[in-house]
Amino acid sequence: MTAMLATLIAARDVIWGVPLLVLLVGTGIYLTVRLRLVQFHGLVHALWLAFIKRKETGAEGDISHFQALMTALAATVGTGNIAGVATAIVAGGPGALFWMWITGLFGMATKYSEAFLSVKYRVEDAYDTMSGGPMYYLSRGVGGSGGRVLGFLFALFAAVAAFGIGNMVQSNSVADVIRSSAGVPMWITGLVLAIATATVILGGIRSIARVTEILVPVMIVFYMAAALVVLAISWRRIPEIFSLVLTSAFTGHAAVGGFLGATIQQTIRMGVARGVFSNESGLGSAGIAAAAAQTSVPATQALVSMTQTFIDTIVVCSLTGFVILASGAWTVPVGGKVLNGAPLTAAGFNAALPHGLGSLVVSVGLVLFAYSTILGWGYYGEKSFEYLLGEGAVKPYRVAFCIVVFIGAILQLKLVWTIADIFNGLMAFPNLIGLLLLAGITARGTRSYFTALRG
Repeated sequence: MTAMLATLIAARDVIWGVPLLVLLVGTGIYLTVRLRLVQFHGLVHALWLAFIKRKETGAEGDISHFQALMTALAATVGTGNIAGVATAIVAGGPGALFWMWITGLFGMATKYSEAFLSVKYRVEDAYDTMSGGPMYYLSRGVGGSGGRVLGFLFALFAAVAAFGIGNMVQSNSVADVIRSSAGVPMWITGLVLAIATATVILGGIRSIARVTEILVPVMIVFYMAAALVVLAISWRRIPEIFSLVLTSAFTGHAAVGGFLGATIQQTIRMGVARGVFSNESGLGSAGIAAAAAQTSVPATQALVSMTQTFIDTIVVCSLTGFVILASGAWTVPVGGKVLNGAPLTAAGFNAALPHGLGSLVVSVGLVLFAYSTILGWGYYGEKSFEYLLGEGAVKPYRVAFCIVVFIGAILQLKLVWTIADIFNGLMAFPNLIGLLLLAGITARGTRSYFTALRG
């Protein structure tokens, strides 16, 4: 087992190495140019579509723009926003936050393209629901035997990742947090979580969307409000934090306190890696939710989906990073070493909030974020299995997914974590090929939409 784990870890490090990160960001830059900076000039309109208009009446689809966005946010706003940001700062210094912003800004164009193509090439299945995502725009858009192979590979990788990164590792994280904070046995948490999951995902995308459109805004607003209270208390340090982030982004950061220092290469790599891990731009998963939206024009849901990356990385990750940097906890050794991950984020909140409220915020945030991730990935996995095995696989898959939630809560998951990371990364390769080959179609559709919008 040890030898196999070591081999898998080495494979994971290769897959998630510099070439993939360069390819992900490079694709975002290329699409930004082809789409004429759509994430900048279209952001206000996109936010209006997502939060003011919210739905498009009379159009084909299963759920509203807003529900599709909340389902996608459910899957991406997770442990990366709490623990991942802390890890990036510890390994890459404050400047890593800047490179997370850069990854997020270019990732918005990638996310836009994924949603545009997912809506354009979606199909209606035997259950009268929409099916779409990279597997469909690869097989139907790229076409030919090559497109079909790429579509099959994406669906296979996503199906495996759904049981790992989208299921077992999330339920295990929830069970571990509740055991640590409240002493509840992990199997009890796993059972409750499995039942809570079953009550939602057995009803399909409409049931998932009804829950996520309430749960996701509540959990994000709860976490943001706590972070803003901390920053209001520490408001005098905000200009200093901005300066620290911008300076460290281009110079690395020297050792200070318990922080061991970071080179510019470390700073960039950690910022890009954690940014991609957080918002999943380029992995293709969010396109599956976008395809279910009620819309007659692919560009409208693409704009709405684009705001997912903005909210996830530019807003939520930034708040976590600023809380950590304002506290100074990233340089203070505890027990001989600097805290990392969720404990560091909790220390950042605790530095400003009394009576251990910071730890409570982080614990509640982790539980809600992880549960919402299970719901979002439950749908991604369902559509991947439907593509691979047909509509008949949907109902058995939903039952199996709920059972695996319980199993994940009681297992030791180092091996599962590693396998999940591998397949999560593998999803990017066929997806990025599709985005690049179909960029011209996305660009033409986008120009047509904005031309019509301007009247």
